[in-house]
Parts: sequence; structure tokens; C-alpha cells
Amino acid sequence: MLTVPIYNTAGEKIGEESIDPADFGGTINKQLLHDVVLMHLAAKRVGTVNTRGRADVAGSGKKLFRQKGTGNARAGSKRTNKRRGGGVAFARRNRDYRYTLPKKAIRAAIRMAILSKFQDRQAIVIDGLKIEADKPKTKVVAQVLRSIQRPDLTEAEATVAVGESKLRARERTLERRSILLGLPASDEGLYRSARNLEGVLVAQVADFNTYDVLKQRYLILTREALTALRERVQYKAKRRPAASTAPAPATKTES
Repeated sequence: MLTVPIYNTAGEKIGEESIDPADFGGTINKQLLHDVVLMHLAAKRVGTVNTRGRADVAGSGKKLFRQKGTGNARAGSKRTNKRRGGGVAFARRNRDYRYTLPKKAIRAAIRMAILSKFQDRQAIVIDGLKIEADKPKTKVVAQVLRSIQRPDLTEAEATVAVGESKLRARERTLERRSILLGLPASDEGLYRSARNLEGVLVAQVADFNTYDVLKQRYLILTREALTALRERVQYKAKRRPAASTAPAPATKTES
């Protein structure tokens, strides 16, 4: 069993949450994570490049002069890439780099990415983080991140010595860190309060993908988001049909 620390809004550790690795697949396949991340990166590529080939430039397609007897090297159209004003050889065109892997592979990769955060001690749960939708406060979320120690540090590293500079003390907190803040559903108040913070990516648990989970160093969840996350990625065994108890039909015997 894995444990995830639970903090309150004051940055105090108030408990731990047990995580069963089997709920998230149990194992991590690095090759599968690599393949799915490449899929997401390919979808982000902008394939709007366009160059003009021989068919796109102005000019006649007539042969410049006869093949033999002129003393010159043989030549064809003036639109060839060998001549000034000609088209580009192997011209690049608009293209879509997007491709998709099987859905089962993508879902398995999401579970593995989240499990890796739990195993690497890069995930925490915050209890009581509530902000009204009509009164967003970025200052409140920033103060919470400033008060929580980084979960992947050891106790010796997390201890701030007396007289240490404020800069060194800040390095031990989650302030200005690469963070994925998970929400259970549409939380307008928390979303509007955290979206402008440096390095913070706010997303609903239902919108998590492998690339975002791995790209952000820390995963922060509310209690409700953790429950929703378990419901989404819970590893369920397929139900097998019950064996029939009806007697087998009688077979005829040869006389």
C-alpha cells in the first residue's frame, strides 16, 4: 500500500490517505508511457508549413530548347528547382501529425502516470480548499502553496534551519513549482483563483491525460478530486459469465 499525505490550507499535515496500487494498474510500463506521450506531442504539432513546388510557380512547362545540337546541357521546364524562380524540390505541404493509439492503451497509461506520482512521493491531498465562484482569490491559493513543504523532500531537507534566508526557505515549498491541480468537477471559484499562478495547471480529473500528469512535477488533489480519480481509473476485473448448471442433453447410442 502507498500513502499520500493530507494537508490543510495552513500547510499542516493532518493525516495520510492509503492508495492501493492495484486500483491504478499495479505496474508501470515505461515504453507505453513513452508511446502515449509521443502521441500527445504529435497532436500538438502545427503542420501549417507550405512551400511552392514546380506546379505552384509561374512559368511555362515548355522545354527551353531542343535536346541535342545546341551545345548546352539538356534542360526541361524553367520551373525546375535548378533554375532561379523555379519550384522547391520535394515541397513541404500542410499535414496533420495527429494519430491515436488504442483506447485501452491510453487509459492504462493514464493510470500508470498517476501511479508514478504516488510512488515518487510527488502527490498530496489538500483538505478544505474551497473558494466561492463569485469571489475568486488568487492570493489564497498562492498562500496555500507557499505554506506546504514539497512532498518529495526528506525530513532533513524539509527542515528549515534557524537564520536561513527566505529564498532558501522558499525552495522547500510548492510555491512557483510545476503543479497539476486536479478538481473533481467544474469548480469555477478554485479554477479562476489558481489559473494565473506561475507553473500551475488546473484541470478536472476527468480531463487528465498522460502528458499533463507527467509534465507537471507535482500532483495536488482535493479530497473530492481523489474520490473522483479513483472512480475514473479504478482497475476492475471483467465479469465472467456464470457456469451453467443445466444437465447435458442425452446422446443416442448406437445399437
